[in-house]
Amino acid sequence: MTTIAGRATQRERRAEGTLARHAEQLAALGHVARLALLRAVVQAGPEGLTTTELQEAVGIPWTTLNHHLDRLVEAGLVRERRDGKSLYHTAVYAELRGVTDFLWEDCCKRGKGPATCC
Repeated sequence: MTTIAGRATQRERRAEGTLARHAEQLAALGHVARLALLRAVVQAGPEGLTTTELQEAVGIPWTTLNHHLDRLVEAGLVRERRDGKSLYHTAVYAELRGVTDFLWEDCCKRGKGPATCC
């Protein structure tokens, strides 16, 4: 039988996990190159962009580009898919929505329900 304290602890762990995940995602966006890459991928829509197209769009060296793309993929904000020799990058819209919803969910209400001011 689970105690009330046990349930609170599980809830707290879930909240901490959510905070940690969003902190990781926001940290991944904390570099101008990664933010530019994510913006390009979002603007490309569901078909995405190849690594070559992203390199041309952002104009950073390949090794740096790959490092930044890896960080966005690890944070769950970008997905990669291979099509022949090309590697396509697409936005993970559900994760992006999750981050923005998290930032706005308690706006003006301090955790007391849906925000009406923003």
